[in-house]
Amino acid sequence: MATQAQNKQFTREEVAKHNKKGDLWVIIDAKVFDLSRFADLHPGGVSVLLDEEIAGQDATEAFFGLHRHEVLLKPQYARLQIGSITGETAEITAPKPGELSKVPYAEPTWLTPVFSSPYFKPSHREVQKAMRKFIDEVVYPDAQLHEEDGKRVSPHVVKAMAELGVIAMRMGPGKHLQGQKLLGGVIAPEEFDYFHELIVHQEISRTGARGYGDGLLSGAVIGLPPVLNFGQEPLRSKVVAEVLSGQKVICLAISEAFAGSDVAGLKTSAVKTPDGKHWIVNGTKKWITNGVFSDYFTVGCRTEGGFTVILVERSEGVETKAIKTSYSAAAGTAFVTFDNVLVPVENTLGSEDGGLLVMLSNFNHERWVMCASSARGQRLVVEECLKWANQRMVFGKPLVAQAVVRSKLASMIARCEATQNWLENVTHQMNNMSYKEQSNHLAGQIAFLKMYCTRTAQETAEDATQLFGGRGITRTGMGRFVEHYHRTVPFDALLGGAEDVLADLGVRQAMRKMPKNSRL
Repeated sequence: MATQAQNKQFTREEVAKHNKKGDLWVIIDAKVFDLSRFADLHPGGVSVLLDEEIAGQDATEAFFGLHRHEVLLKPQYARLQIGSITGETAEITAPKPGELSKVPYAEPTWLTPVFSSPYFKPSHREVQKAMRKFIDEVVYPDAQLHEEDGKRVSPHVVKAMAELGVIAMRMGPGKHLQGQKLLGGVIAPEEFDYFHELIVHQEISRTGARGYGDGLLSGAVIGLPPVLNFGQEPLRSKVVAEVLSGQKVICLAISEAFAGSDVAGLKTSAVKTPDGKHWIVNGTKKWITNGVFSDYFTVGCRTEGGFTVILVERSEGVETKAIKTSYSAAAGTAFVTFDNVLVPVENTLGSEDGGLLVMLSNFNHERWVMCASSARGQRLVVEECLKWANQRMVFGKPLVAQAVVRSKLASMIARCEATQNWLENVTHQMNNMSYKEQSNHLAGQIAFLKMYCTRTAQETAEDATQLFGGRGITRTGMGRFVEHYHRTVPFDALLGGAEDVLADLGVRQAMRKMPKNSRL
């Protein structure tokens, strides 16, 4: 809210008189700022401000060539505003919490007023509106803070997610939603479908904070479904209630230092005690998202007859150590050690030696979730690049005046739109298939989609970095989201199945369905 001083009116001629050290005003988007005391603290030095095109002048173009609009909103800079120019109004405004962006291609076509969609109903738009407001007001500030300091998600965010049913919605449609008041009643649990879930994941990814995004209880998205679908009572109800309420954290612990996509090569073992009442778990797991602060671990183990999935609670013998990765420590990525951990046999998920089915049943949903986030992440970068190309001046013209820049933007937009449309088609199939049918018919499709998402995402990251130049490799300032995206985009290409492995999976599944009588 503007103060009385900020409501003062000045003419441009009045501002022009304040053009020297100790008495230095500038105009930015019709607003007048007194930089007299700030000049010596200016990161670029006072000499930049004393330039005849800055001091006492309209510095709008110069400012937005160097700074993001959010800088003006920070309290320490907002208080430097002393008024505005008589008869002029500010033209540059940031979207209010919950608002849609007006930048072309910044939103999926179904959210834009001129396009229609066969998939999305009014309930989907209501969910999107509620999620956008929640993310903008509650999650985004926390995401920007902790992506940098590496601390885990703040308790108030987890509490709010639990109260609104966001944690539960990220598991997809199902009985676990019963009794939940989703987003304050915006959508009934029985109406919730995969398009509603798609919206939830895509709105979360708009924070532009990849490590924090994984730290936002993403471990539950992949670690809880095996408990939901294969856990025994009363363990199942207990763990599900604790996780969906935000009281406890769960993660999936499959990958090991010597076995990632090769699940059959896992070495972590589980041996029964002589009385048959407990498992003794030994081994290590690596790159476990949320592992640092998890209370439960859904663990893949070698057993006497094959492969078994066991829910291990943090207890004596369980040790977690943070792994430093190229994204934020807020993700809680861990190296986990199990040293003679005693686990009740009731914690077995699915049948003994039947763990492969438990894991395979989870992969499609996990990869689809990653596709949803990847597609929205690309769109965020496209919006950043369109804004930058429009405001950045080079050779006396906007950057977008360069044909090579328009060519890059065209490729980025095309990849973004293709990814989203393929994703929506797959989501529609999920809505019209049973869980078993999804496993039979969509595994290859989702594998190809994830491969395409992550490869196009990396191409978009490269193009965006070129557009932003030096700012694209700087962790603060104009290109900070592009730098962050370029640095963290390889995560999606590896987590949930590496690109090459998924490409091969898709082809092998297709070849199994080749008609025997098909010939050229």
